[in-house]
Amino acid sequence: MRAALSRRGFFTGAAASAFAATAVSPATAQERSFRRAVDLTHTMSPDFPTFFGVPGIEMKRQAELKKDGFNAYVWQLMEHAGTHLDAPIHFSENGATADRIDVASFVVPLAVVDVTEAASKDTDYQLSRRDLEGYEAKHGRIPDNACVAMYSGWGRYVADHARFTGKDAAGSFHFPGFSPDAAQWLMSERKVAGIAVDTLSLDHGASKDFKTHYLWLPSGRWGLENVANLDQVPAAGATLVVGAPKVKDATGGLVRLIALV
Repeated sequence: MRAALSRRGFFTGAAASAFAATAVSPATAQERSFRRAVDLTHTMSPDFPTFFGVPGIEMKRQAELKKDGFNAYVWQLMEHAGTHLDAPIHFSENGATADRIDVASFVVPLAVVDVTEAASKDTDYQLSRRDLEGYEAKHGRIPDNACVAMYSGWGRYVADHARFTGKDAAGSFHFPGFSPDAAQWLMSERKVAGIAVDTLSLDHGASKDFKTHYLWLPSGRWGLENVANLDQVPAAGATLVVGAPKVKDATGGLVRLIALV
């Protein structure tokens, strides 16, 4: 047990069985170790920018130590605010709810595609199939059952609501996302568990049809939005652990994301 839970033995125990459950056999899965854990989660608060411009969380004190002998809050929470999960049901009629997603798909290889240069020139940039092919040319084939994350650099703007959302006078948002073509390529040509972005949405901000959402989530895969600190993990070789909520019928929810490097 100690070996299975230690850093050096992590991938010989719990995670090894997780990979086996996602169609990677013990014979083909490589033993891996990690030296550090990187938090890919933004701190959630009422100040965190949201798609609808209203607080994503409200906290009402229920008890305080001096009066009641303990501290406690009641949370009122939007499912899709802060660093959070999009479950398949979010954009489909019969997709899996957050509580029904196979937990094995929440411990996966992490592939980080850097589009910061392109995004700095075009706030509406969409990660493309060419970006994915360029990534593989440099770092090798995207691993089976991976999460592919778009690193646009947008996480640095979280404290600046106007810059993070890019909302213009007409009410349109402007920030990078995944192109539908890239999502379709990952679905048809690679075996990927999820995609992630460091922006408000899997689709780029100016999208009106949310085509990437409508392609990706109904396929049974999940998405992550508002991911933090992607600049602190390597492009390849890290493992993502998604601490996802298990709330009956939820379409998503706050997550704690940890990259093992």
